[in-house]
Amino acid sequence: MAESITLENIIHTEALTKKFNGTPVVNELSMTVPKGVIFGFIGPSGCGKTTSVRLMLGIYTPDGGEATVMQHSPQEFGRQERAKIGYMPQQFVLYPELTVWENLNFSASLYGVPIRRKERLQELLDLVELTGHESKKVSDLSGGMKRRLSLAASIVHNPELIFLDEPTAGIDPVLRRKFWDYFQQLKADGHTLFITTQYVSEAAYCDYVGIMANGRLLMVETPEGLRRRALGGDIIHLHTTSIVSETDFHALQKQPFVLDNKVNRLRGNGIEIVVDDASVALPLLLDWCHSQEIGVESASEHVPVFDDVFVELIRQETAVPETVND
Repeated sequence: MAESITLENIIHTEALTKKFNGTPVVNELSMTVPKGVIFGFIGPSGCGKTTSVRLMLGIYTPDGGEATVMQHSPQEFGRQERAKIGYMPQQFVLYPELTVWENLNFSASLYGVPIRRKERLQELLDLVELTGHESKKVSDLSGGMKRRLSLAASIVHNPELIFLDEPTAGIDPVLRRKFWDYFQQLKADGHTLFITTQYVSEAAYCDYVGIMANGRLLMVETPEGLRRRALGGDIIHLHTTSIVSETDFHALQKQPFVLDNKVNRLRGNGIEIVVDDASVALPLLLDWCHSQEIGVESASEHVPVFDDVFVELIRQETAVPETVND
């Protein structure tokens, strides 16, 4: 993700830095986001995700480094550039005393959506499942309905680039999944989405994932790349009919399909094996077990949840290197 800026890259930052009271909140953020993808920006609350988004939108002025968004500096955005961007902030910023339809219509007028916009507004209400609630005051909506209305308002002008700041925070898992279905649909329609979240499991829905911690971008990877980076390769879980002897265990560690002798015992008769490619290694493993007369109950690729992957990546990145004493 460190390639040079091209017309296919919609966001590029170089050592982007923002300080509050002298303390870096975003510290030398450097990354590139290709056009037409879902980019997930993942990290715990307070790690600098929202500040990074506000820097890319030109809401904040950086204290160091630079950002280029749609080939322009955010500080130099004009009306034409801003019309191509949608932004859904964390906090609800629409008008509680207006109805759902009035809020959406008002947002459309702010973005210059043509007067004959009824069809567009209805399309969005269908998308976020608010059809039938047009006349409700926003103050009477549930939290989830407000989030859906915020999403509709942020994309009412059909923006090219959409920033969504923790759009799924505080909503139930069913609605969260529906939101991600919306996002996939938007991507399929040609939009680029930059989505911040503290839900690590949502990495699975993204094309690329940036991991933030303490104001620093630790890495940018594909979801699969994150797993391999955390675990060193693919993982196979082998369960045998009886406990594998120490002799066979050490022999398994030395097999050519095992990466760096990474074989660990699991609870019971289980063994975890790190390999380069599980689809290639599985038949080799079964052949080896057969040759050693080891009974196999099951053998399959193990795909760890992203919460475990995230914890391991953070551990690796923050580990203190061992010192060597002379």
